[in-house]
Amino acid sequence: MRSYNIDQDGYYGEFGGAYVPEVLYKCTQELRKAYVGIIESPDFQAEYRSLLRDYVGRPSPLYEAKRLGEKYGAHILLKREDLNHTGAHKINNALGQALLARRMGKTRIIAETGAGQHGVATATACALLDMPCRVYMGKTDIARQQPNVERMKMLGAEVYPVSSGNMTLKDAVNEAIRDWCCHPADTFYVMGSAVGPHPYPDLVARMQSVISEEIKWQLKEKVGRDYPDYLMACVGGGSNAIGTFYHYLDEMRTHLVLAEAGGMGYETPQTAATIHSGSVGILHGSRILVLQNKDGQILEPYSISAGLDYPGVGPAHCNLAKTHRAEVFSINDDEALRAAYEMTRLEGIIPALESAHILAALPKMKFQPDDIVVLTVSGRGDKDMTTYLKHVNEF
Repeated sequence: MRSYNIDQDGYYGEFGGAYVPEVLYKCTQELRKAYVGIIESPDFQAEYRSLLRDYVGRPSPLYEAKRLGEKYGAHILLKREDLNHTGAHKINNALGQALLARRMGKTRIIAETGAGQHGVATATACALLDMPCRVYMGKTDIARQQPNVERMKMLGAEVYPVSSGNMTLKDAVNEAIRDWCCHPADTFYVMGSAVGPHPYPDLVARMQSVISEEIKWQLKEKVGRDYPDYLMACVGGGSNAIGTFYHYLDEMRTHLVLAEAGGMGYETPQTAATIHSGSVGILHGSRILVLQNKDGQILEPYSISAGLDYPGVGPAHCNLAKTHRAEVFSINDDEALRAAYEMTRLEGIIPALESAHILAALPKMKFQPDDIVVLTVSGRGDKDMTTYLKHVNEF
C-alpha cells in the first residue's frame, strides 16, 4: 500500500528534499543526524510531555459544536488548539524545537513569523528556557499583528522588522535564513511551518503530531471509534494541518480536507492559494508548489490572514493534493470573514482568521447525518480583532 509519510531521503512523493547553499549544508546535516535520536529519547519525551501537560495545557479539548453541526448536518467536533498557552498550535512545535536546540548545544534561537503566533510561541519557549531569541517579521505583518509584536517584546525577544519584498512571511523566512547562514555554529533556526529543507517538514510534523495523537483517543472516548469520517484543517505552510493529519495519513477511511487562502480569488494575482495556482519549484530549500511566474520568479502572495500569506506550501500537503489523498478548497477573504462571524455567533468561539478559512469550507461539503467531522481550530481570534472590527457591519 502507498504511504503518504516521508521517505528516508526526505521526500513526500516528488516533493521535499534539501536544496540549501553550501554554507547551510553542515547545519541541515547536523540536524538531520541528531533530531530523531534526541526527540525519541526517553528523557526528551519526559521533559517535553511534562511541559505540554503542565505548561501548554494539553490535551486540548475535542468539543462537539452542536449548533454548527445542526446547520451543516453532521457531528462536528472542534479540536481546540486555540486554548493552548499562547493561543495557538504553534507552542507545540516551538517548545519542542527549543528543547532540541538546547540538547544540540545551540545557544541562540532565531525564528520567522507571519501572524505572530509562532513568534510569540518561540519567544515564550526561549523565555522559559533562558535563551536569547530574535524573531524576523515583515513590516506589513507587524502593522496588522501589533498585539503579538508587543507580546514578543514583553517576553524578551528582539523583533526584527523586514522591509524587503511584500514585507510578509516569505520575506521574514528569507531574512531568517540569511541570519542562519551568517551564524551556523551557535544558532538554531526554529522553523514555524512544515516547510523548508529536510528535516524541517518532518521535525515540525513530529512536534505537531500530538494533535492527531490526542484526536485518536478523544474520539474513541466520545464516539467509540478512533477515526473520523472527515478531518479538516487550514493550510498555509502547513504545521497545524500536518499535525492534525499525522496519524491519519494512511487511514483511508478518513477523508482529509484542506483550506488554503484564496485572497481575492485563486484566479487573480491577489491570492495565496498555492495548491490551486502554483507550480512545482524550489522555495526555502524544498521542492514544493510555489506561486511563480514563467521565469521562476516568486510572486507576492496575498491574504487577509497573515498566517496563510505564503507563496508555497509544505511538501507533505503538496503530495496529498497531487495524489488526491486530500481535498483542497480555496477560500476567499470574504468567505473566511463570514465563517468567523458565524462561528462566533453560533458557538461563542472567536477563531483566528487562519482557522476561519477551514470553517468556510463547511458550506462546500456534503455530509451525511451520521458523519463524524473533526475540524482543527488552530488559533484564537484575539490577534485579528482589528481586522474583524473593520468588517463588523458586513456580517
